[in-house]
Amino acid sequence: MNDTLTLNKLEKLIEMETQIRAEYQPQLEEKEAAISQLTSDKTALEGKVAELEKIIATQLATITELSSKSKDTQSLEQRNRELHNRSENMREEVASVKSRIKALQKDLVSERAELAELKKYDPPRLRKNLDASKKKLADKTKAADKLQKSLNQVRSENTELEQKVKDLEAQLEAINANKESQAEEGQQAAA
Repeated sequence: MNDTLTLNKLEKLIEMETQIRAEYQPQLEEKEAAISQLTSDKTALEGKVAELEKIIATQLATITELSSKSKDTQSLEQRNRELHNRSENMREEVASVKSRIKALQKDLVSERAELAELKKYDPPRLRKNLDASKKKLADKTKAADKLQKSLNQVRSENTELEQKVKDLEAQLEAINANKESQAEEGQQAAA
C-alpha cells in the first residue's frame, strides 16, 4: 500500500513539474528574448551615441572654426546649445535603457534560479524510479498470488484430511460398538 502511495506521489510530482514547466517556459523565453532585444538596442544606442559624439565633436570643431571666422557667433552658439541638448537627451535615454537592462538581467537571474530548482526534480530519473517501483510491485503481486494459491491448496488438503479423520473415527466407533455388542451377546449366550 505504501508502494502505491509513493507511486501516486511520484506521478503527481511529475505532473506538477510538467505543469509548472509549461506555465513558466513561455515567460522565460519572452524575458530572454526581451533581454536579447534590449542588449542589441543598447549596442545600437551605444554605437549611435559614439557616432553622435563624433558628430558633435566634429560640429564643435566646425563651430569653433566658424566662430573665429564669422561675425555671427550667436547663431553658432545656438547650434552648439541644440547639439549639446540633443546629446544630453541621448545620454539620458542610454542611461534609462541601461537601468532597464539591469532590471531585466536581475529578472533573468531569478528565472534561471527558479528553472534550476525545477530541474532538480529530473523527470527521467523519477520515471525510471517509478518504472522500477512498478516492476517490484508486480513481482510482489505475483509472489502474493502464488502464496495465496498455495494457501488455498493447503486449506483444501487440510479439509480433506480432517474429513478422512472424521470418517475413520466414525468407523472406529462403529467397530467398537460392534465389539461391545458382540461381547454383550457373548455374555448373554454364556449366561
